[in-house]
Amino acid sequence: MPPSVYAIATFDTKGHELAFVANAIRRSGAEVTTVDVGTGEAPVTSADVARESVAACHPHGAAFVLEKSDRGEAVGEMSQALVAFLLKEHNDGRVAGVIGLGGTGGTALIAPALRALPIGLPKLLVSTVASGNTAQYVGCCDVTLMPSVVDVAGLNRVSRQVLSNAAHAIAGMVAHRAEGSAERPAVGVTMFGVTTPCVTAVRATLEAEGNDVLVFHATGTGGQAMEKLVESGLIGGVLDVTTTEVADEVVGGVFRAGPARFDIILDKHVPYVLSVGALDMVNFGSLDTVPPEFRKRNLHVHNAQVTLMRTTPDESRQFARWIAAKLNRSSSPLILLIPEGGVSALDAPNMPFWDPAADAALFDELESAIQRSSARQIRRLPLHINDPAFAKAVVTAYHEVSVR
Repeated sequence: MPPSVYAIATFDTKGHELAFVANAIRRSGAEVTTVDVGTGEAPVTSADVARESVAACHPHGAAFVLEKSDRGEAVGEMSQALVAFLLKEHNDGRVAGVIGLGGTGGTALIAPALRALPIGLPKLLVSTVASGNTAQYVGCCDVTLMPSVVDVAGLNRVSRQVLSNAAHAIAGMVAHRAEGSAERPAVGVTMFGVTTPCVTAVRATLEAEGNDVLVFHATGTGGQAMEKLVESGLIGGVLDVTTTEVADEVVGGVFRAGPARFDIILDKHVPYVLSVGALDMVNFGSLDTVPPEFRKRNLHVHNAQVTLMRTTPDESRQFARWIAAKLNRSSSPLILLIPEGGVSALDAPNMPFWDPAADAALFDELESAIQRSSARQIRRLPLHINDPAFAKAVVTAYHEVSVR
């Protein structure tokens, strides 16, 4: 059987609506497999994959999911089962794309399974909560959320049009996959505005050498997205020039990538070069959102929505120890490059974040805390991070770790 679009909903409440979507997808020329993830009353119509089959993928079995008396608990366990079910189906080559329908409960149930699937696989979720802050549903993944406008409860002049649009959208995604540079080696690079000159030069050199360079804005979700692609096997090497997300993680800024930052890169043993780009700053929102305990610090208004705070020597040492704790457990080849002339455009002579003492605390602690080996190297360079010579050093280091 060719791969098909997996259409998912709770068939006790949304069975008729999903059947409408499935029929529209079939009319568009795509194969469809309907999946019931209901945990309540009996389904109003049958699905190709019954809820019992999905629930059986839970590590504790189907009964553990379907015999829960509390609806919230049952939804949570079915969500876990759906993740396992969809990953197995995808790994077996049966999934061309996924579409789900849900209200608040259905969205919370289906979204984790969509996030678990690889980047690039078409996935669309029609939801009553597809507006406002949707980070909890989308995360760093390429899940397309479509507002249902009206509740997913019955077929009417609005829901028919919205659901038809969703069906045709997923069918189009499946039929028309991207063409281009899949055959070229993919390299991930992290960037901030204050490290743009370095990353631009690195990107130009790597692209001229035939690489497909993916640049990620180091805003928390950027680091997470890059590591998701590494985990999916879509990125084969990383130039982590801008590790500022560590500063936000340690101090409490708004651009945190989470405590697992670096883990996937190190676990996958991909060629890895990193630096300390923008570790001179912690990021907050508008000036009035800066926590009271930081109001008297060295603050720089980057724009109306972003305020930067210069890091102190003590914080810099904390960053170094945080990074060292990650790198010291790695057995894969990596090179850490330290730009002694400054770590961002703001960290330079006559610029607002120029602080040689804070930089020295960061650099010295990194050298002290990181356990060096033939595979784990540190290089201090008398250059600013945005000097052209530093960009050349980044590329040279990447060539070295790529052939080990």
